[in-house]
Amino acid sequence: MKVHIRYPKPQTYEFTGRKTVQQVLDELRINPETVIIIKGDTLLTRDVTLSEGDEIEIRYAISGG
Repeated sequence: MKVHIRYPKPQTYEFTGRKTVQQVLDELRINPETVIIIKGDTLLTRDVTLSEGDEIEIRYAISGG
């Protein structure tokens, strides 16, 4: 599967096999409370299982005031 991160700099990671979103975040050392995970037009939860052919994007949730 391909995992795209656009911020702070564009990066793409590739994983083999099936993994949950949480496992991907753990391997990338990303705090799940700081990001949203998108597959196509769908927001994913941490318990969703991804397959090798999947492509997702991780976006950091940025807030300000």
